[in-house]
Amino acid sequence: MTATAETRTALVEDLMARFPDVPPEAVLKEDLLRTGIAFDESALTDNLEGEVKPKSYFIFSFDQKPLAELGEARTRRPPEEIALTGGPWGLRRTIVSVRVNPESPYRVSLGDDAALVLTLDGRVLAAVALPPMPEYYRHLLSNGKTVMETAPTIQWGYLVYLTVLRLCQYFGAHEECKFCDINHNWRQHKREGRPYTGVKPVEDVLEALALIDRYDTGRVSTAYTLTGGSVTSTVDGLAEADFYGRYAEAIESRFPGRWIGKVVAQALPKADVQRFKDYGISIYHPNYEVWDERLFSIISPGKERYVGRSEWHRRIFDAADVFGASHVIPNFVAGVEMARPFGFESLDEAILSTTEGLDHFMSRGITPRFTTWCPEPTTPLGRDNPNGAPLEYHIRLLRAYREALDRNGLEPPPGYGPPGPGNAVFSVSSFMDTLEAAA
Repeated sequence: MTATAETRTALVEDLMARFPDVPPEAVLKEDLLRTGIAFDESALTDNLEGEVKPKSYFIFSFDQKPLAELGEARTRRPPEEIALTGGPWGLRRTIVSVRVNPESPYRVSLGDDAALVLTLDGRVLAAVALPPMPEYYRHLLSNGKTVMETAPTIQWGYLVYLTVLRLCQYFGAHEECKFCDINHNWRQHKREGRPYTGVKPVEDVLEALALIDRYDTGRVSTAYTLTGGSVTSTVDGLAEADFYGRYAEAIESRFPGRWIGKVVAQALPKADVQRFKDYGISIYHPNYEVWDERLFSIISPGKERYVGRSEWHRRIFDAADVFGASHVIPNFVAGVEMARPFGFESLDEAILSTTEGLDHFMSRGITPRFTTWCPEPTTPLGRDNPNGAPLEYHIRLLRAYREALDRNGLEPPPGYGPPGPGNAVFSVSSFMDTLEAAA
């Protein structure tokens, strides 16, 4: 390749040309998610005092520098997400979760007409819209806490994200998943003096949801996710199913049918999974993180130690007996398959392995989904792989995922909003942007 052809723009356009069946919106979105975005000061928010919804840090940092190294973005938060349209590729509305990287080649700044634009290699790629401040963020709980800290919304308001436990009991190098910065994210927010409640009281969650229900007059918020760190012993004297389940029980009692209830938890024994169902949960996400047997034991050592890969997978299938296969949706972290020093060295090997995992579950009616790996610098894999996985891997995975769905006769997973470019709201991966829009 020539020096000119080695620009990031050339890489992106080359992949758009080589994979014309993958929407250009998805190609760009994957690169933004794996690379992060730099923000001019003009594109930062005024936190809760302004007109733009600020980034809530709803579970992980999803930044490619520590909070202390984000410059002005350390105190004036970037937006939660951005929506891209137009530009040289004629982008349909594409919602992207914000992952801050001051060194990213992608930058959001004011354009010539004083409107925000996304640029790359000195070229304007798209117009940028920021999420408006929702009315419910302007109201405090009776104890002075904010809705943003207690029950933030993401995916342009579609999903209420309830991280009710901010720390994971898989702790230290021999237990923590090597891509995950949940524990570090807790530490950095506490160090900065930001409010970041470790265990959110049920009463706080209900009060925050009441504010959302009251002021979300357009009923944009459609689902909630209950999640947090894994529980290997107890929290508040409760094991994992009952700890998270108590929130679902309270929510469904107070707001019956208002939201689609989802829980992200470990792959638990069938009796515990049944309790989730009895508490009112509709969708269960027992995330398996990475498919390959060797990589699972290396990358998720706590899950291997406490449960084990084979048992984890068996419990996923057992959960289908409780929720129905289409409502069991395990996540994997797309890209860690190629992380040095443990991962696959070739794209072909990585795609083959991940596709094997997709077919393993999809052949039984279970539809996994994925999050595009963000190489957070305080994690072992992020430290050793600051550039993440190759963009081509992510584009080929999108195509492999769609083909696996078709091959197994499955529909897009429920609870993620509409599919299709221009319609999708799921912001931490472009798999929903890649699937065919509903007729």
